[in-house]
Amino acid sequence: MAWYLYRLGRWSFRSRKLVLSIWLSLLVLAGAGAATLSGPTSDQFSVPGIESIQAFDLIKERTPQAAPDGATARIVFQAPTGQSVTEGANQTAIDRTLASLESPDATITSPAAGGTISQDGRVAYATVSYAEQSTSLDASVRTALEDAPQFGEDAGLRVEVGGDALTELPETGSSEAIGVVLALVVLVITFGSLVAAGMPLVTALVGVGIGVAGITTLTGFMDLGSTTPILATMLGLAVGIDYALFIVSRYRHEIRGGRESEDAIGRAVGTAGSAVVFAGLTVMIALLGLSIVGISFLTEMGVAAAGTVLVAVLIALTLLPALAGFAGKRILSGRIPGLRGRDPEDDSGKPTAGRRWADFVTRRRYPVFLVGIIAAGVVAVPALSLQLALPDDGTAPAESSARQAYDLISDSFGPGANGPLLAVVDTKGAADPAGAVQAVTDRIGAIGTDVAQVVPASPADPSDAAAEQAYQGQLDQAQYAIVTVIPESGPSDADTQQLVDTIRADVTEVEAQTGARVLVTGQTAVGVDVSESLSDAFPRYLLVVVGLAFILLMAVFRSVLVPLKAVLGFLVTVVVSLGATTAVFQWGWLSGVLGVDNPGPVISLLPLLLTGILFGLAMDYEVFLVSRMREEYVHGRPAQEAVTHGFQYGARVVTAAAAIMVGVFGSFAFSDQAIVKSIGFGLAIGILADAFLVRMTLVPAVMSMIGDRAWWLPRWLDRLLPNLDIEGERLLRHLEPAGRADGQADDSDDEPDGPPHGPHGLHEATSGSHAR
Repeated sequence: MAWYLYRLGRWSFRSRKLVLSIWLSLLVLAGAGAATLSGPTSDQFSVPGIESIQAFDLIKERTPQAAPDGATARIVFQAPTGQSVTEGANQTAIDRTLASLESPDATITSPAAGGTISQDGRVAYATVSYAEQSTSLDASVRTALEDAPQFGEDAGLRVEVGGDALTELPETGSSEAIGVVLALVVLVITFGSLVAAGMPLVTALVGVGIGVAGITTLTGFMDLGSTTPILATMLGLAVGIDYALFIVSRYRHEIRGGRESEDAIGRAVGTAGSAVVFAGLTVMIALLGLSIVGISFLTEMGVAAAGTVLVAVLIALTLLPALAGFAGKRILSGRIPGLRGRDPEDDSGKPTAGRRWADFVTRRRYPVFLVGIIAAGVVAVPALSLQLALPDDGTAPAESSARQAYDLISDSFGPGANGPLLAVVDTKGAADPAGAVQAVTDRIGAIGTDVAQVVPASPADPSDAAAEQAYQGQLDQAQYAIVTVIPESGPSDADTQQLVDTIRADVTEVEAQTGARVLVTGQTAVGVDVSESLSDAFPRYLLVVVGLAFILLMAVFRSVLVPLKAVLGFLVTVVVSLGATTAVFQWGWLSGVLGVDNPGPVISLLPLLLTGILFGLAMDYEVFLVSRMREEYVHGRPAQEAVTHGFQYGARVVTAAAAIMVGVFGSFAFSDQAIVKSIGFGLAIGILADAFLVRMTLVPAVMSMIGDRAWWLPRWLDRLLPNLDIEGERLLRHLEPAGRADGQADDSDDEPDGPPHGPHGLHEATSGSHAR
């Protein structure tokens, strides 16, 4: 493969105008598609087979006009001190507010009808249920919701609007800008040249532009979550810059070694580009593996992000060499005073910081390894108390109207009023439908623990003949009834999650006695079920993704122990990331710095997303760093020297790459959106831990411990695995065969083949291929 990449790099260099035109055309086409064909995003999703979704399906089947999973809005009114919301002027203002929201697709339950007036009379809320989901609401409906508070405010009431009907799409423009600026600073410091620093940034921005514009275009044809383009932007910027960084670094080294520009870029793409291909492949495996979970929006998110990573790889292999053709040897010019931009592969002069660190770690490998593991364990401790839940208005920014509405309801009616549970009693198989519903109501009421109120399905006043007749008609025609349960705890509290399980367990006896079926649902129950589904799917996901990556890494490194070490190191990264995330977002440590004003359970999607993304990125560093160690080893260095020399050559670039990723991901940690904030923070901490603790501390320590055994591979397995030649053995043997002194490439189109020779399997003539 290295040979084909070498030829691709040279072709792109020679055909730079054509390559640039192709990529710019794709960017324009993607942008035009995004501008003309895009549609709204949708954050609604379902998990087939879970009880709460089955209840929604039953309601829609029996009463097609109902929309149990439609958008809802809660209009909360608060009267001034000393007044009541039911007073004349205040009541009139409430009535006008609700009248302004009337529409054919809206069902409005006033405070009086819903019994949602606080005991002191100062606070009340109305519920507006829509037939459509929030992203499908007509613009006039959304406008009416936004303008509705004005009627109450003019009368002196405080009016806040909560619920998902006015869900705002995340905005990340400032985060992206901060990430780009930080990346530019790191690149300038790394290369000491504006020209060299600008090339990775330009290619990454083109890749992100094409990827995100393509995703935006797809929203016109399929439902995609609002977080999907944000994740694609995060990953596209991070890997796009990093992949180009590795190739540019190798290209500059080849230029400094005296090679002509075209040959230098071919060698850079053939060697560093091979690592880029397999690093990108590992990231895509991890992202595409999200489809195993069976949640549609996670699958879409993974596929979209994987597509963006694929674009980043292709751009690094083609557009970057084309830009190198335009830049020529100016890649070494444009130097900034005070910044040396030293070639990490230059052995002359004072040892680099990377070399000194590698020498320190390998000399004291056992103490370093022990201290590193202890440090990781300390940071990971909070993960033992990790709690998961889906985001709700309680995680919204403190100044938002949704959060204000949530807090008013919690303070006046109890936290559980924000997340009522619905016990749907299916009476189709019951001999006495009304008796079955009453038995379920009584059983739930007897639970006691964490049950603030049980609202029966039957009329509160049995003497109300009209209400009783309507109730009996409901049982006869729809054959179901809904018992509402108000928990004492909030929607995302562990006690509420336990209450859902308790209700389901306690009603089984009633089901057996009456023939009825009870399904617990509501948005809170959906969140509980989704969290449990994700937890159940996590081991399966981990097994498949890690297993595939392990096989790929065995083929890349021709080793069993190196991939095993890589996977175990990744587990260290994950627990550190989850531990730090739990400490900040659940325990509230440093919450003021990141703007986490209401610590609570971690978003249930986060462990899966962090695991998938971090695994791919962690393997990036493993491939880039350890492939240089293997390259030194197969070129004849003893195992211990190969570790220090390989580390020296890769440390500066890996450090820069990690710093860029931490900067890009960390900038998203200051977003107002809880899910974006937690993903950005978790990824930034994970990259920090993986690059500097795992890959640059524990890896050289372990590699030094096991020595030559690191590269052991059973003969039978060696014959089964394909030789991917990630070090470019065959490429170098083809370019510099024994007896040739000119070092020029053979123009033959044939891929070099034949078994490697010499020390550790490489012809002796290639041992001098690196400037030392």
